[in-house]
Amino acid sequence: MTDVLRPNPGPQEAFLSTAADIAIYGGAAGSGKSFATALDPLRHVHRKGYGAIVFRREATRLVGPGSIWEETSGIYPAFGAKARESPVLEWRFPSGALMEFRHLQHEKDRLGHSGKQYAGIYFDELTEFEESQFWFLLSRNRSTCGVRPYVRATCNPDPDSFVRRLIDWWIGGDGLPIQSRSAVLRWFVRDGHELVWADTEAELLARYPDRSPLSLTFVAASLSDNPKGDPSYRDKLNALPLIERSRLLGGNWNMRAEAGTVFNRTWFRAFVDAPPTDVVRWVRAWDLAATEKTASNDPDWTEGVLVGITKPRPYRDTTAPCIVIADLVSAQVGPGSVEELYRVTADRDGANVTQAFWQDPGQAGKDQAQRIQRVLGDRRVETMPATQNKIAYAKLWSAAAEQGRVIIVRADWNARLISQAQSFPTAGVHDDIIDAVSRGAHALTQPVERRTRFLTVRGI
Repeated sequence: MTDVLRPNPGPQEAFLSTAADIAIYGGAAGSGKSFATALDPLRHVHRKGYGAIVFRREATRLVGPGSIWEETSGIYPAFGAKARESPVLEWRFPSGALMEFRHLQHEKDRLGHSGKQYAGIYFDELTEFEESQFWFLLSRNRSTCGVRPYVRATCNPDPDSFVRRLIDWWIGGDGLPIQSRSAVLRWFVRDGHELVWADTEAELLARYPDRSPLSLTFVAASLSDNPKGDPSYRDKLNALPLIERSRLLGGNWNMRAEAGTVFNRTWFRAFVDAPPTDVVRWVRAWDLAATEKTASNDPDWTEGVLVGITKPRPYRDTTAPCIVIADLVSAQVGPGSVEELYRVTADRDGANVTQAFWQDPGQAGKDQAQRIQRVLGDRRVETMPATQNKIAYAKLWSAAAEQGRVIIVRADWNARLISQAQSFPTAGVHDDIIDAVSRGAHALTQPVERRTRFLTVRGI
């Protein structure tokens, strides 16, 4: 019995058969992007002199479960290809054809390909690359092996990527792909800094007779276009926060973090008079500030939020814990008063409540962490530098909020919390409470090695 490798009917087949000079495939998670990338070069690997390259932004993403290297490892040996994994990743076929795998972590890494030529260039997750990297590598897209040079790319939606502008004609005003335009070719030339587009090559040749227009297409695909995928993947995508769910499952290219999309006041509907009895861990999470309020200013607040996590509770067809927001202390005061505030609060919370802080960057942050520990003595302290932006950390609990799994103890500070959540991240003056809850959610939901670089436990 002979195994037959073939693309899924529909978008994947359209991507692999397009004649476009540049083809971009995807627009949603789980649509078979890695398989399409692995399959596409097999049309040419019988040609001597054929050379192609696959790029990912970071080297670590080239390998591992689900990676493009893993995908090719299950296919290419059947075609006689031999792998080399050190010092570089590559497949060599019996014809001498070569498939390389490289990263472009830094913008300047593109220059390492000066003087190279690749008949096929593949970008895995194109939205992660810099626009300068894409256009520079296009200049390396050349060959004398008999294959017309081409570029292929896969991606998930990102409204702030240069890719969104590049494929604008294929995307509707609602951010969703226009299905009737999927896989349709358009042509362009660059005039100065601008791309000039036309529906036909002849239109551009009439205007630019000394130029050779390039063709580009976008092939829209979604999870439902990949029947061979994991059937449980849809459930996992449905569990994502609204923004990621709209992009990765819905394929929406316009969805971004704006007021009402990361959090919405209607999501906060579970109010109680006392904390639940099934909370398994408490954290007092802090977002520190150190400027005293006067008649002429409105500085950031120091916020200390008591956040807990419950035992898993029945939720839909599974179980999931709830996040509990039980108490808030707030102040707009100077540094000495801030230290007194978190010391007194930690004493009141007791030894079983971890005091979790964001840590400033650099040496100042290390000094800050040591000072916090001195002030709190034998209390359990976790300090963590913020390595991502506010939105990334807020996503740790925004999905729980949308699903009704954030429980709030009734108090006079509730209105401030919900107001800041609704306006986060673009419309509010302050977001200190949200940052504090995000710190608590991180401490409660992430493994220790991801939570902190400075963990001190003494006398407990």
